[in-house]
Amino acid sequence: MMNIREIQDILPHRYPFLLVDRITELEPKVKAIGLKNVTANEHFFQGHFPNYPIMPGVLIVEAMAQVSGILAFHSGAEGKSVYFMSIEKAKFRKPVVPGDQLRFEVGVLKHRNNVWRFSGQAFVEDNVVAEAEFTAMVTEKELENG
Repeated sequence: MMNIREIQDILPHRYPFLLVDRITELEPKVKAIGLKNVTANEHFFQGHFPNYPIMPGVLIVEAMAQVSGILAFHSGAEGKSVYFMSIEKAKFRKPVVPGDQLRFEVGVLKHRNNVWRFSGQAFVEDNVVAEAEFTAMVTEKELENG
């Protein structure tokens, strides 16, 4: 449904922090499915861990959040900024290694005013490798430091 160029038109993230390669399904205000091809060339494998490369769990959750940002964009947040507020119930079931393709399935749990609550799962093939619930805030502009 969306390729990398269309994703870059929505998300402000860029290499090495853009963690979504494609959106395969999107139902505004309900759910989105995205993909990431995990390659041996990923920058984080240099230090996590050099002799047994594993994708950091926090980056898997970040990728779920990026898919959620795309979902929020197509659910009325077009032209706005989306910021993480909280991560809860995060669980990591299996390691993700080079050669895996991650599939992120995220859904809206609740949407009230400018606060969105999502649930997400990450899969390699049909195996759940991670899951979490998270909250994001949609704002009209970038947040200021301080």
